[in-house]
Amino acid sequence: MNRTASDTQLRQLAEALAAPDIHIPAAVPAGIDSAALKRAVRLFRSAVFAGYFDAEPIAASLGELSDILARQSARACATFHRGVHPDAEPFGREVAAQLLKQLPELRRRLGTDVKAVFDGDPAAVSYEEVILCYPALVALTHYRLAHALLQLGVPILPRLISEAAHSATGIDIHPGAEIGEYFSIDHGTGVVIGETCVIGNHVRLYQGVTLGAKSFKFDAAGNILQEPRHPILEDNVVVYSNSSILGRVRIGHDTVVGGNVWQTTDLPPYSRVIQGRASVSTFENGGGI
Repeated sequence: MNRTASDTQLRQLAEALAAPDIHIPAAVPAGIDSAALKRAVRLFRSAVFAGYFDAEPIAASLGELSDILARQSARACATFHRGVHPDAEPFGREVAAQLLKQLPELRRRLGTDVKAVFDGDPAAVSYEEVILCYPALVALTHYRLAHALLQLGVPILPRLISEAAHSATGIDIHPGAEIGEYFSIDHGTGVVIGETCVIGNHVRLYQGVTLGAKSFKFDAAGNILQEPRHPILEDNVVVYSNSSILGRVRIGHDTVVGGNVWQTTDLPPYSRVIQGRASVSTFENGGGI
């Protein structure tokens, strides 16, 4: 079989592709192990929902989870801080130790999410069904782990974890968002929760809801300023399907936002926001519009 390119051409092309691009930095050896990170998420899920997804002994799962998080956090630190963080391995070990300490609280919070999803969906027949079947719990399990790692200062791993859930469920929760207890997402496909969102307790979202930014501010060099730009939802807020709440607006507690609403201003507590009712008419003899 004849080659379409010579060895020299292939070598030159390989050298060109290996060189850093202005927008594609050179990769650092011993980078993130995606398979190990995926395993870590499974071990976390096994620990907080013991016995639901496998029969592995919890102590053994915790030991493996700790090892993976320590190693991958150290690699992420060394890779993405590029020498600024000289103590990558001690950093990784500390991340793993702190995450293990947080596991009981993360489990408790996920338990409140299970109850919220169950209470918000008459089709759910049990907590067990919610844990095993509902995409909201997949997304929230990834989010709770990713958010904890982000708070511990781990680079890139939180985004990789949250984007894995996004790909699997269609629910996009940035790990930087702050989400309270008893949070539920019904159906879920197309939900977007931005980085600087603050969400209180007992909040429920339906499919297609966007909690996004309305505009960005830039510094003198043209870089986006890292300022709060996403909504604040206080306790007991419900947002129905395909509504968008944009910008750093505050939605007061016990507010209901109906479907297909475009909201860019604050709302006081106990508000009700709905679209205008559609007009209905009839046509004689099968006439059209």
